[in-house]
Amino acid sequence: MARILLTILTLIPLWSASGAERFPPPEFKAGHQLPTTPMPPAREAVLAYADVALLAAALGLAAWLVLRRRSRRAVFVLMVFSLLYFGFYRRGCVCPIGAIQNVALAVFDSSYAIPITVLAFFLLPLAFALLFGRVFCSSVCPLGAAQDLVLFRPLKVPAWLGQALGLLPYVYLGLAVLLAAGGSSFIICQYDPFVPFFRMSGSLHMLILGGSFLVLGMFVGRAYCRFLCPYGALLNLASRLSRWRVAITPDECVKCRLCEDACPFDAIRKPTPAGVFRRTEGRMLLGGLILLLPVLMAAVGWLGGMSGGALARTNGTLRVAELVRLDARTPQGDPVDEVTAFRRTGRLDAELFQEAESVRRSYGRGGWLFGGWVGLVIGLKLIGLSVRRTRIDYEAERGSCMACARCYAWCPQELRRLKPEAEKQ
Repeated sequence: MARILLTILTLIPLWSASGAERFPPPEFKAGHQLPTTPMPPAREAVLAYADVALLAAALGLAAWLVLRRRSRRAVFVLMVFSLLYFGFYRRGCVCPIGAIQNVALAVFDSSYAIPITVLAFFLLPLAFALLFGRVFCSSVCPLGAAQDLVLFRPLKVPAWLGQALGLLPYVYLGLAVLLAAGGSSFIICQYDPFVPFFRMSGSLHMLILGGSFLVLGMFVGRAYCRFLCPYGALLNLASRLSRWRVAITPDECVKCRLCEDACPFDAIRKPTPAGVFRRTEGRMLLGGLILLLPVLMAAVGWLGGMSGGALARTNGTLRVAELVRLDARTPQGDPVDEVTAFRRTGRLDAELFQEAESVRRSYGRGGWLFGGWVGLVIGLKLIGLSVRRTRIDYEAERGSCMACARCYAWCPQELRRLKPEAEKQ
């Protein structure tokens, strides 16, 4: 037995040398560096579900801090935690904002199976918005937290400009859904201005874009959230139906206007002066806008349909088909890599051209829907501006209120409520 073991130990180096000769290691040129993946490595299932549980817990805590505890300081602490965990530690992924595209692709492509954790990240903030308003924006979203922490001296955005820029998130939402459903790209993730900071890497132009938003965020409260975030558009719509909402004062409003000055997001609506509006005033304008809405949707839908061809060129199948068709007509030396890769698949050109034509038709229909969506958003915005609402107090608008709890600390009625509690302590 000892001789056998000695023989085996003697032959091991020879087998190793033989293996090294038969399967030599790859040789790389000097200076070779392994490529970095654009996405963080896959997490284990247990950790992924733990992230979902932590998101649900953070949303529940945010709702309690904003609506019951009414503490800006506690909201600020939760905001810092969310930035560190969901932003830098989780590196901005999975995120409810980017999950819009996964959901869109799953709806329109039956072969795509959306991970349950991604679906949970998409649905949980919307569910909480239906109940408690935009508590996700208040202190759980790392993108909003990054902008909120750099807010130095907020400036008021003119009302007309704020209303116009407020349409952009809905346009961006429609475009992102169209491109994701068409299998072209996930533009929300591709052009996220803050993820390069969370991952400490990224292209120069994206770092410049993110830095520009942070500089702008020093003077304009959450510019990305208010004027570009597509998930913010969904939260805006959901929070309008919320069961509970931010109440600026715990008691009778004394109309001191301090809350209006404290809000950096222009989300405080003034009380309506008595006797200014008559009930019949503006009815003709409102009726005309309602009748005009289908016409506006059809007109903008036609423009969207006309742009379908240009949007279809973002699809990889259509790009390859155009290159293959060009190579078949005028072959010039070695074909481009895309054509070479397609030839190696063994597929017929006719099959590729048929698939490309199907993509073109789907984008034509999608362009109509995208344009109709934009027309609907514009029409509803005009209708909303024409509706006369009566308010007796200063109120936080459900849709645009970020639930940041800043206004609480400025309300004299809130300070009166807190004074007895402070004296007891």
